[in-house]
Amino acid sequence: MKVAPDPRLDALRGSAPRLNYNARSLAALENNPRCTLRAVLDASGSNKTAIAAHTGYPTQFGQSIFAITRGNNFEKMVKANGCAELLRVLREVLELPIPEVGYRDLNDVGGASGLSVRYTETEKLLLAAARGDADGTLYDHPLLRLEVGGQPVFLEPDLVAFKFGAQFYVVEIKSFPIVDGQADTALVKSATTQACAYILALRTMLAAAGISNPDEIVSDKIVLIGPKNFTNRPTGAFVDARNQVKNLARQLARIERIGNQLDLLPEDLTFDLAEDKDGRPQRPRDELLDALDTVPAAYRPDCLNHCEMAFFCRSRARAAGSLDVIGSTVTEPLGGIDTMTMALGLARGELEPNQEQIEMAVALRHAARLRAELVDTSSTSMRSAR
Repeated sequence: MKVAPDPRLDALRGSAPRLNYNARSLAALENNPRCTLRAVLDASGSNKTAIAAHTGYPTQFGQSIFAITRGNNFEKMVKANGCAELLRVLREVLELPIPEVGYRDLNDVGGASGLSVRYTETEKLLLAAARGDADGTLYDHPLLRLEVGGQPVFLEPDLVAFKFGAQFYVVEIKSFPIVDGQADTALVKSATTQACAYILALRTMLAAAGISNPDEIVSDKIVLIGPKNFTNRPTGAFVDARNQVKNLARQLARIERIGNQLDLLPEDLTFDLAEDKDGRPQRPRDELLDALDTVPAAYRPDCLNHCEMAFFCRSRARAAGSLDVIGSTVTEPLGGIDTMTMALGLARGELEPNQEQIEMAVALRHAARLRAELVDTSSTSMRSAR
């Protein structure tokens, strides 16, 4: 069922034009599902980069032009000559017997590159393949679509949708190396999470056409293609994305229920920057900061890798003394202890633990004693050396 956009989202965005979701922004939802601020800003289509800059905490991440160029060149090489290198990887590395393969480039349909034309052609070809009329076919740059919070989102992946046997596979082509079958965990997670959006979009397309079992037809195993070791020769591996697909699906359902979160926010809340005709924000900075402070945020260190508001949220977490700034490796063992003040108070014996904190308080005091002994030993050694 199609959900109508909540009109309150337009009020949150104000006079600025709506920014649409893409695969990267959808992936960011899965990366931090507890963050209400991220969900509200994205659902309203607000420009997080401009907002962060006006607060005084501008975005400080992004791909370099060299990384983008390297990625584009590697993708072109993999797809050259009708995806000859890609087919070699699928045959040799993934052991997929493909006797005959068709190749369709959906980036340009009969000279037309408009979104509606490309989506219509993509839908026609992929549905035909799902019904068994085009086995063993590669679809380059298929245009997919999702409804997110009542807004249509077109996804233009730099990928190939590959139909083998009875299943579709999403293929992600990345320029980071796969060394001895392994790649950087953070980079793999980022690539996989973006691919999950394509999996959900393809399943949605099949379900809307009345094709049964779309979850089985579209595999939740992603084919990751990257340079082998530190060469330019492509290699590949399967990546199991079942959990990430489920997590992203839950976050998209959460966006559909964004009204529940808006009910808890002030009625007159807006993130409008009141830009002048030259695009310069006129809204007082302190006023914008106060507006943002009314929305709960859930900062954690890996937000720095994917969220434009990360530096703003980190400053707020630090000011509140939140343990979240240290990361989950610290906060998870310290369940029930939310702030640095509380942790240090328990470690020093200055706070009385409640029933749930007794065991952790004992561990913290033991750690504090060990630290004190190490500091004392180190100081003694330094005095002796003099």
